[in-house]
Amino acid sequence: MKTFEYNILSFPMTRKTGLADMQTCLNEKGADGWEVVSISSSEFANVGHTVFLKRETTPAGVTT
Repeated sequence: MKTFEYNILSFPMTRKTGLADMQTCLNEKGADGWEVVSISSSEFANVGHTVFLKRETTPAGVTT
């Protein structure tokens, strides 16, 4: 059975370079095997974007 680990990132909307920084960070995470599962954005109080990621884990004792 496949198993996964998860990561949650937050990106504030207050910075002018926010989208460029977000893209750079997500590209780095993608290179490490992370996959974006969902993005939630909120304009309330300029909270920004929350990104949910996952990547498959290797069960203990299994080598590839």
